[in-house]
Amino acid sequence: MGSGQARLVTVSASYGAGGSVVAPALARRLGVPFLQRATTSTGDTSEQCFERLEPEEAALNPVPRLLAALGGAVPLGPTQSPLPARHHDESLRQHCEAGIRQLAADRAGVILGRGAAVVLGRDRGYHVRLDGPPALRAAQGAAIEGISPDEARRRMAVADRARDAYVRRLYRASPADPGLYHLVIDSTAVPLDTVTELIATALASFAGFPAAAVPGPRPAAG
Repeated sequence: MGSGQARLVTVSASYGAGGSVVAPALARRLGVPFLQRATTSTGDTSEQCFERLEPEEAALNPVPRLLAALGGAVPLGPTQSPLPARHHDESLRQHCEAGIRQLAADRAGVILGRGAAVVLGRDRGYHVRLDGPPALRAAQGAAIEGISPDEARRRMAVADRARDAYVRRLYRASPADPGLYHLVIDSTAVPLDTVTELIATALASFAGFPAAAVPGPRPAAG
């Protein structure tokens, strides 16, 4: 891998693993652009990856809409019906890959989710997976989002299912496959700022990656 490509980092994270905290923090640390995942557990989107879907499905929140688009068993309203699978597959894949390919062309950026490790392959970019035991992820997710443990468990079930369905349906792969990644971290075992530091340290040691491109550890406050 050329040194320029090592400034391209993908972060795959299950719900509550802290991807929404670690990935943008890493992008700031590296001074590179950040590309948000296609959907979040709360239904927020930074980019309308679903704008090509039919109006009926546009009325659904993004995570349930993604499941519906991928053929998931999600209740639809009386006027809602899923579109043909091939239409969704190609539309979602092409539209959501646009941002990935732009950062890949620039050889710099941090990408959260979107099956980016599968899209790019191990020869382009540095790929990280964040995960952890479900009970600890639910607790951490509740803390990150400021919600109750029960709501966090509900969101975890929906978000994990949607993210798994996205990668499996569009790329015939599992986002939990460790073979896709250069680094896998249990991000429930250490503070998330430490996780960011671990990734930055690993990047500085990565073959072909100039250590000078990664800023040193930030001094402790106080």
